[in-house]
Amino acid sequence: MPVTVKRTLPHVILLAYVAVILVPFVFILISSFKESNLEIVANPFALTGKLSFSNYAEAWTKAKINVYFFNSLYLSVSAAVVGVILSAGTAFALTRMKFVRTSKWIYQFVLIGMLIPGNVLFIAQYMLVRDMHILNTHWSLFLPYTAGALPFSVLLIAAFMRSIPNELEEASIMDGLSAVGLFAKIILPLTVPALVTVFIINFLGNWNEYLLANFFISKDSLKTLPTGMVGFRDSYQTNYKLICTGIVFSVTPVLVVYAFLQEKIIEGITAGSVKG
Repeated sequence: MPVTVKRTLPHVILLAYVAVILVPFVFILISSFKESNLEIVANPFALTGKLSFSNYAEAWTKAKINVYFFNSLYLSVSAAVVGVILSAGTAFALTRMKFVRTSKWIYQFVLIGMLIPGNVLFIAQYMLVRDMHILNTHWSLFLPYTAGALPFSVLLIAAFMRSIPNELEEASIMDGLSAVGLFAKIILPLTVPALVTVFIINFLGNWNEYLLANFFISKDSLKTLPTGMVGFRDSYQTNYKLICTGIVFSVTPVLVVYAFLQEKIIEGITAGSVKG
């Protein structure tokens, strides 16, 4: 095989893969600006002369996308932030605090959570949420979202913290820093790539979560976007332009977050794999 073909073939394959991923979204995006189903069927990928933004206004208000959107946003962000804080503190204690004699056992115990499929815990979570009398409140989602993300988050952050040279920690302690000061002023700033990675992964998982949100929340005013979109689809199943608009609302935050923070994601995942 010629050298030119060897160099070109991987790029062609990647471009084909990108096209397969992007073409459906481009179709949905274009369709969301059209005024009727007839335009969508007649010219699927053609931009009309007049772009209609009324679909977004109608979906945002009349279809209650605004309610579902903000419910998902603050639940996803708050659970991801708290998960990052708890995971960072746990990883610091297990990797940098030498007085914890059983740190290896605790670390292994935390990682056991990664071996248990989330769906297996569904009945136990439902009974726990019911007994705590927080069923049909956002607490019933916030607590499982935060706890469920801890094992993987601790694994990733701990791997990153282990790559930080011990000499830096020793010098900081000699300068008079306490454990809290070392964690807040030295370790956390150096661990930002891993923290951002964990935040984004947790945010995406919370944003797209459907099972718990569907069974734990029944009030329409408390529903998240994935569960709200099901009712939205049932109400507007023949109105393709509004369905496409709703999909754009649900996908856009994910694309925006990843577009701005993709470098941090890659850095956070790869940096901890090489121990310094």
